[in-house]
Amino acid sequence: MNTVNVIKNLQMKKPHFTPLQIITHFVGWFPFVRLVVDSFNDNLTANPIQAIEQRTGLQALVFLILSLACTPVASIFGWKELTQRRKALGNYGFLYASLHVLTFFIIDYGLNLQAIWLDVGNKLYIIAGAAAFTLLVPLAFTSFRYWMKRLGKNWKRLHRLVYIISPLVVLHFSLEVKGDIFRLTGDLSQPLAYGSIVLILLFLRIPMVKKILISLRKQLSIARRSTGMLIDAQKQK
Repeated sequence: MNTVNVIKNLQMKKPHFTPLQIITHFVGWFPFVRLVVDSFNDNLTANPIQAIEQRTGLQALVFLILSLACTPVASIFGWKELTQRRKALGNYGFLYASLHVLTFFIIDYGLNLQAIWLDVGNKLYIIAGAAAFTLLVPLAFTSFRYWMKRLGKNWKRLHRLVYIISPLVVLHFSLEVKGDIFRLTGDLSQPLAYGSIVLILLFLRIPMVKKILISLRKQLSIARRSTGMLIDAQKQK
């Protein structure tokens, strides 16, 4: 009997993974697996170090945007589970940002701190990227429940740094591809596209805008229910 009870308890405690949770982790690890496979197959262009830096940097930006999108999209569409996936997406963003930085320091510069220091002073894209990563580190390390409880209200204040980090990453990206975002010259198609998405997401996070959108969603939901009730009433006639 005791053995049966133990088995039942284990079955009850078995973790339940939602489809969105599975998709989140699949999407999170897929670029890394693909990068490893491409590395072993020598499929990283003529400049593999640059390819790794570009791919990990772009993935960091994509996951940062996805994490930033969770709250406004959940508020607008009432999809509450999205807010539960925000932390995982943010952590994947930090993973790829870390790989991006490690590739830069270890593989590209061979831990030559003097050369790195000289370039930091001469290249604005390195300053913007370093600032973004420095601000991202405390967000990643305090993303766990322990720190949420420990920091209390300060946890939300700290994680608002993402509003600064996102534009810095877009600036880093635009400068890294040898574009000039201030003069709108160079290869700016991707940076402008991602930058526009970031601006829209930050705009949607403005409290008044969020309230208006939530109110519209509720009104549309009520209108749909009313329409559905009218259709059902007509069918019954």
